[in-house]
Amino acid sequence: MLTFIVRRTLIGLGILLISSLIMYVLVDFTIDPLENLRQSTAPNKEMQIEQRIDLLQLDEPVLLRYVWWLGAFVTGDLGTAWTTNREVIDILGGAIVSTIQLVTASTVLAIFLGIAVGIVSALRQYTTFDYLITFISFLMYSLPSFWIAVLLKQWGAIGFNDFLRDPVVAIPVILGIAVVMGFLWSLAFGGDARRRLITGGSAAGVTIAVLLYIQLSGWWLEPNIGPVLLIISSLAIAFTVTTLSTGLKNRRSLYTALTVAALGIALWYPMQFAFYYLTPMMNWAIVIGLGVLAAIVGGVVGALYRGPDWRQSVRTGALTAVPVAALIFIDRVMQVWPAYSNANAIDGRPIPTFGDRTPNLGGDFWVVTLDQYTHLLLPTISLMLLSFAGYTRYARGSMLEVMNQDYIRTARAKGLTERTVVMRHGFRNSLIPMATIVPIDIITLIGGAIITENIFARPGMGQMFIRHLDENDIEPVMAYLLIVAFLAIVANIVADLIYAVLDPRIRVNA
Repeated sequence: MLTFIVRRTLIGLGILLISSLIMYVLVDFTIDPLENLRQSTAPNKEMQIEQRIDLLQLDEPVLLRYVWWLGAFVTGDLGTAWTTNREVIDILGGAIVSTIQLVTASTVLAIFLGIAVGIVSALRQYTTFDYLITFISFLMYSLPSFWIAVLLKQWGAIGFNDFLRDPVVAIPVILGIAVVMGFLWSLAFGGDARRRLITGGSAAGVTIAVLLYIQLSGWWLEPNIGPVLLIISSLAIAFTVTTLSTGLKNRRSLYTALTVAALGIALWYPMQFAFYYLTPMMNWAIVIGLGVLAAIVGGVVGALYRGPDWRQSVRTGALTAVPVAALIFIDRVMQVWPAYSNANAIDGRPIPTFGDRTPNLGGDFWVVTLDQYTHLLLPTISLMLLSFAGYTRYARGSMLEVMNQDYIRTARAKGLTERTVVMRHGFRNSLIPMATIVPIDIITLIGGAIITENIFARPGMGQMFIRHLDENDIEPVMAYLLIVAFLAIVANIVADLIYAVLDPRIRVNA
């Protein structure tokens, strides 16, 4: 393994060196730092041109300038943007943070939803649900990203903000949404007519109950999770995680998940006081630390149930604790919604259409976090819809191929349950092709979702690249290109390592 990593790293550095030279020459050939001066009518035009040539050393050969730039880059000096006189490292700092926020949210949601829906679609091959998901996937995959972004700005921001002036959902609309949800769930679960009717009716009933609760409780104006939704969501998480992790027949795992869910529900009220005292010092390091602590507590609860399969209980407890803890955190963030929505800088229109933060908003950690969430909402949905379509198709195709393998038939012949066959033998092996797609996709998005960032005016990596390329500023452009190239090489190495984790047959040191 170590030999493989060292060998791939050395090869990657060689590729990076050659590609940086090619990129520098091409960028230098493309841009013209003297463009605006050539069109100038100033009387000292020639003197300004000479000064800029001297400043940017344009009278030197491009290869010599590349060597100077590379030497400075290796020592950590990324240069200075001559158009703004700002250090490139400062420009990159803000752009990378904005892009990572967007990429993390959209990629995690797209991977989770896309793989889940794709696998269900594969298990329901040639059913109505499969055909519907296939149609929706191809539709979203073919839609232009700018068109999705514009529609989201119109209906997800402007339309929703107008709706908040009088947030009333008509009963016929509620019934229509319930019918659609019931129909989709009945298709996803499949089975005979009786099972589909029970599933569809239950889903429709739950949908009606949730929408009526939201309507009657004034949730639109003061959105929160609260104890009621926390109880329902925590129990749903416990049963879902147990089903996917070990199956409901494993009583220790089920009791572990239910215990962790009950513990999270019981801690909701005490955590309000903890958040109150932590607010002055609250930051993301503390949030991540609390998440890790929740996972450890969940694992400990699973270990306390003991038994020969205690490791499975530990896994189930940890996987249950994290989303339950996330619900408590999200609920605390949402509690500042009234103050946020009524702030002068927001003026009752909380869903923004551009930027990554609201100017002159102020407020504590919770208000700032909520402001970041609202600015991330639309661009995240835009990118997620595009990635979701691709992940759904990849997951479906991979799962179909795996489920037709001989070892799947052997597992069934041995009498293993369908859940064990699907989750332990089918699902894990179906992820192998995704190991190539996901790291490369993440690196591509870190490079900047140029169209989405431009439409939503997010100051990310893509926006930085386009802006400085348009301004003929080579230092930020080269820093961007080299970082993206480096991350692409890292992504390929990570993909190879993931192969070895998912499939023991693959040996990276071969």
